Amino acid sequence: MRTDQLLTRLEPVFARLDREPERPAHLQTPQMSRHRVVLLASLLACYLAIVVAVLTTSWLVRLDWQIMFFRPYEQWPQLHAFLDYLVVLGQRGPTAVMVAAWLGWRSWRQHTLRPLITLGVALLLLNITVGSVKLGLGRLGPHYATQIGSAELFAGGDIFPSGHTANAVVTWGILAYLASTSVTRRVLSVFSAVVSLSVGATTVYLGTHWVSDVLLGWLAGLLIMLALPWFEPLIARAEAYVFELRELWRRRLEEGRVSEPVAAALTPLLSAGGKWQPERTADAERGPGPAQPVAAAGHAPALRTAAHPTARQHVIRSERTPVTPAGSRRPAHTERAATRGASARPATGG
Repeated sequence: MRTDQLLTRLEPVFARLDREPERPAHLQTPQMSRHRVVLLASLLACYLAIVVAVLTTSWLVRLDWQIMFFRPYEQWPQLHAFLDYLVVLGQRGPTAVMVAAWLGWRSWRQHTLRPLITLGVALLLLNITVGSVKLGLGRLGPHYATQIGSAELFAGGDIFPSGHTANAVVTWGILAYLASTSVTRRVLSVFSAVVSLSVGATTVYLGTHWVSDVLLGWLAGLLIMLALPWFEPLIARAEAYVFELRELWRRRLEEGRVSEPVAAALTPLLSAGGKWQPERTADAERGPGPAQPVAAAGHAPALRTAAHPTARQHVIRSERTPVTPAGSRRPAHTERAATRGASARPATGG
């Protein structure tokens, strides 16, 4: 009954969902244009140049140490409390949850899984590319540096490039990438740029990253965003596979090859506005059983007792009280006829 009531309440919601368009007519998938390819190649060259500059302990490493000794968090201590909260916009967990919630609502409204799948692909690329470089170079942060002027590479660290900065670029940039209008794309691009720049600068202010870490984090995030159109065919195939799987489950439900609990759970997800109803089981087709005595209203616990009036008579043989205090439990042949009528009615009284 609870499942039926829940489906009844959700029926207007799914009916409203069915009236939404499946995909906006003006929504266009970004393409890998020549301009994008040139920009991607240029940023990749800058990325490799920064890695080489750190590996060779060049002027960039000296700049890292100069800013580290400058200690911005001591120069402007009044900003510390605010920037401690601002840097959360670059943490992967909170930002991924916020952006996934928005893209999930958008997918639900437009009957498409592309926003969520695109976010998943972008975060997967971020973890693979940034994580591999972090672990491969093993650079220590400013607070754990051991030798002045050293690049602090291959020392077991994991801060090069900056994960906060790269995550801010990808997580907030995906909103601009998936925008449905050019005006919205420009506004969200500016917003994501401001957030990512602020998060990167904040990590330098707090002393948790070198300047070169932040520069490489910005480039790592931009490279992922520029390369996403190459993965659009994979995203489309993944979306088509999920919808084919949904249709397969729908056909199985209609043919009655799924158990009733699973059917009740999948009906809101696969039905069209809650109109589809699973087939009745064999027990339901037999109809109601023999009539049972029903207790008065307000006495629900009495229903079970009325349906099974002899439930308390089935006791274990070893727990029975002997018929006679001593001697044989079975009466003599001459006493059976007399005791048979008396034992048919239970004794009352004390």
